[in-house]
Amino acid sequence: MVETNLVRALGLLLVTDDRLLQGRDILATCHAAVQGGVTAVQLRLKQVQDPELLRLARLLVAELPVPVFVNDRMDIALAAGAAGVHLGAHDLSPALARGIAPPGFWIGASVGEEAEVERGAAADYWGVGPLRQTATKSDAGDGLGLEGAAAFLACAGERPCVLIGGVLPDDVGAARAAGFAGVAVSGGILGRSDIRRAAEEYAG
Repeated sequence: MVETNLVRALGLLLVTDDRLLQGRDILATCHAAVQGGVTAVQLRLKQVQDPELLRLARLLVAELPVPVFVNDRMDIALAAGAAGVHLGAHDLSPALARGIAPPGFWIGASVGEEAEVERGAAADYWGVGPLRQTATKSDAGDGLGLEGAAAFLACAGERPCVLIGGVLPDDVGAARAAGFAGVAVSGGILGRSDIRRAAEEYAG
């Protein structure tokens, strides 16, 4: 059985994005999101060099009261003492990550097509999507819709899943009713001027 703390962490997962942050202080932004109900943060920054990514990861781990995951980079996640890593289809395989992960380290995998199900078998949780096409992640593929995304839940077993990709506040109730542990959000929160209020709309 998956540790309940992971299920709790996946309730409302904020995924950071360089373009949406637009120079705003990442720690202050994440703090505001947590105050609004965000239960975990996934550090996803594509436009910073490794030393800065590591510095920011360590900062968030030290200062945020919720678990921090690092997108793509197992090495950065481990060096920063993060709660876990989220691995996409072109990253280190979850099976290889499992071989080097310390006890209690959570591994997430992106699953949006049948070919990714087997690869995700070694992961602790899945990010399933995209629900809709999203400008935040151009390589995420066509939107699955809720029914298409929910079809992957049967393959997940007891593994918790989060719905990702263009998720709106009005989608949260339907996602939970379908069996998702929560939702992952980037633009819906970071694209707003009032971060805390935006998070509250998802947290309900």
